[in-house]
Amino acid sequence: MFRGPIPLPPALPAAVMVLLAALWGLSVYAGWGLEAFCASGEPADDCGGRMALVTAVSSLFAVVATALTIGAWLTWRARLLVYAIAAWMGAEGVLFVGGLVAQ
Repeated sequence: MFRGPIPLPPALPAAVMVLLAALWGLSVYAGWGLEAFCASGEPADDCGGRMALVTAVSSLFAVVATALTIGAWLTWRARLLVYAIAAWMGAEGVLFVGGLVAQ
């Protein structure tokens, strides 16, 4: 249990990280991102090429987030948990904003 203003059980941030990682993975690998941002009638190759660049940039954040997540789970340091969640949110944010721009 983490000590701070509010005691936090370790399962809560772990579940948040798993859900954010699953959302990012489905957006990138299952085609949710392409479906969300490239369904406006434009040729799929044009939008798909732009989304590939967005996915590559988002993947950099996801690699950092994965490393922080593994480190947080192995050490159970509260600061690493916060950084890992922030990095997953950054990966999702880059994917979302980049998808809007690619549209």
